[in-house]
Amino acid sequence: MPLISPWRADFPGILALEAEGQTYLDSAATAQKPQAMLDALLGYYAGGAANVHRAQHLPGERATRAFEASREKAARWLNAPDTQQLIFTRSATEAFNLLAYGLEQHFQAGDEIVISALEHHANLLPWQQLALRRQLKLVVLPLASDGLIDLTQAAQLIGPRTRLLAVSQLSNVLGCWQPLEPLLALAQAQGALTVVDGTQGVVHGRHDVQALGCDFYVCSSHKLYGPDGVGLLYGRSHALQQLAHWQFGGEMLLHTDYACATFRAAPLGFEAGTPPIAAVIALGASLDYLNSLDAHAVNIHELALHAELLNGLQQRQGVRLLGAPNVALASFVVEGVHHADLAHLLTEQGIAVRAGHHCAMPLLQGFGLSGAIRVSLGLYNDGADVQRFFTALDQALELLQ
Repeated sequence: MPLISPWRADFPGILALEAEGQTYLDSAATAQKPQAMLDALLGYYAGGAANVHRAQHLPGERATRAFEASREKAARWLNAPDTQQLIFTRSATEAFNLLAYGLEQHFQAGDEIVISALEHHANLLPWQQLALRRQLKLVVLPLASDGLIDLTQAAQLIGPRTRLLAVSQLSNVLGCWQPLEPLLALAQAQGALTVVDGTQGVVHGRHDVQALGCDFYVCSSHKLYGPDGVGLLYGRSHALQQLAHWQFGGEMLLHTDYACATFRAAPLGFEAGTPPIAAVIALGASLDYLNSLDAHAVNIHELALHAELLNGLQQRQGVRLLGAPNVALASFVVEGVHHADLAHLLTEQGIAVRAGHHCAMPLLQGFGLSGAIRVSLGLYNDGADVQRFFTALDQALELLQ
């Protein structure tokens, strides 16, 4: 019996794509949205849009309450101890840039920033450019053969000059949960700040930022079955106090004249201008929806579906998996076949997968590859989706091999 997702009907986009012959297997790039989120988005606009935190009138007060309710929901989702520790940004990428610019004054020439070889460009380029601006050393932690950050080498590379460690919780290419606990401990022993990229990890299971113990945790709405245009930045109180303001405008200030200004603390001090109000409110609806599900049942379904995907790939001749994925996705290449040619034939058969370097160009180059195919799963996918993928893959490989 093929695996069936009991939540599929909650996602109109999946049903619409299916009706036009499309099989969506690109949730690691962006997830489809539940009806509850769509209803919240329309409800905000149809019920009378207004700006937040600035007006005493009823529409403004109502929008502010809904906006701040989403902050409370996001804080509960991450188990942040205080809603004031959660900043809304316009993307995870903006959150990383906020950190790189906001912390810049704490770095001196010769200090070291440590990342890993598997980082998404969003968690590479802000630190790379900060290192160039401040004459810092960017240290890259190598990977072991299983796709995990090599802890033995990490212990040698994280040292007294390390001022910040920024690593992914779950690789968007390799699908591996990274050994965060020992990595964070190594950095914290040197007094370094720690940043965790949770954009992939936050989607699968519930993660407790207090138990994780990082100084900053970054994730995005659009992968978490919410709208695009919203990123989340959690920070410990002492870490947030080290951030300098980096964007300036309305709402984030306490007082200004023509000569100088004073600014609010987090979170509002880092939310200059009109925020993505509708999207933040809709994210709250997505979190409500996710909270209504049986988390254990979702986990069992995702693991079973992922096992089916891996088993099918491993059975096919010439297929090389990248890393040892253990949740949600699998990236692969086929011997003698260019990934772009394979992607083209899959697309012609209505299979929506991702092809290319997956915003992790240095990682793919390290494998000696210009790109790969990535199949990624959401809670709405089922066994029939996976079987359609394999049928299309076999037909494509018959032509290409």
